[in-house]
Amino acid sequence: MDDLKAKYIAAIADASDEAALEDLRVQAVGKKGEVSLKMRELGKMTPEERQIMGPRLNALKDEINSALAARKASLADAALEERLRSEWLDVTLPGRGRPAGTIHPVSQVTEEVTAIFADMGFAVAEGPQVESDWYNFDALNIPGHHPARAEMDTFYMHRAEGDTRAPHVLRTHTSPVQIRSMQAQGAPIRVICPGRVYRCDYDITHTPMFHQVEGLAIDKDISMANLKWVLEEFCRAFFEVDGVELRFRASHFPFTEPSAEVDIRCSWEGGTLKLGEGDDWLEILGSGMVHPKVLQAGGIDPDQWQGFAFGMGIDRIAMLKYGIPDLRAFFDSDLRWLRHYGFSALAKPTLHGGLSA
Repeated sequence: MDDLKAKYIAAIADASDEAALEDLRVQAVGKKGEVSLKMRELGKMTPEERQIMGPRLNALKDEINSALAARKASLADAALEERLRSEWLDVTLPGRGRPAGTIHPVSQVTEEVTAIFADMGFAVAEGPQVESDWYNFDALNIPGHHPARAEMDTFYMHRAEGDTRAPHVLRTHTSPVQIRSMQAQGAPIRVICPGRVYRCDYDITHTPMFHQVEGLAIDKDISMANLKWVLEEFCRAFFEVDGVELRFRASHFPFTEPSAEVDIRCSWEGGTLKLGEGDDWLEILGSGMVHPKVLQAGGIDPDQWQGFAFGMGIDRIAMLKYGIPDLRAFFDSDLRWLRHYGFSALAKPTLHGGLSA
């Protein structure tokens, strides 16, 4: 055993890499290694001989394993030293430039919309995303039997058993912000309300969470003519097309009376959408004169004041303007998509400098 010990300790010390160490391990303490074969001979020995040879063989095995582990650690340290020597880094050199981040199309379009309406005198109003049933429905003249109040369309918050408070929902539109703004500011008022909204829907043109912007203007002598002018000016500026033509179709919304859906003239020739030309029409938003009951809910006397309201999907108009085919991709967190459709961090939209330059 002294010869075995001297043989393998010397060989381990001379091993030049981990592959050579592994070969020595197999030769010495592997299943068919020399030390392992010696240990199998213990069964043929007398009890007295086993008491002497057993501990000596175990000690030899432990020494060889310890020598293997120590040499392996030494080789790893030497490899690390060599790598550090060859991969040195001068920390005084200037840092590598990192690619600039990009602005998400929703953020960009929100800024564009805000810039346009700010130029027309509209302030920006915000409100909570979790709203009471009253603000989200009742104050907006939406009756209890309306389909929008069904759980298949609206996300209701959980209520503990015995809770008698009014139910709360994830707001289905930003119209509750209009009510809160009227209560806080009174009339006259001119605001837009951009933000996230939630509905139980999911397909190529619908997602459970999306973005809306709604506008509200209340004064003494506001009419549908003012609404038409505001929307036409917005579309000209946003789509950057001078020859925009809008069509107002009579419709019904509980919170406006009269109500109108607004279409924009377009062409689908060659599979490409072109706004302001052609014989087709594309619906882009809903609008109307604010219902007297909504004014009352906001604390404004409908006999003294009147106004208009409108609402549109930010994601939808972003799709139209920038040719994005699938609404769901807005929320996939795919950096490749964002690099393709995103905007430079310095591309702040302004009316004089260009919205999407």
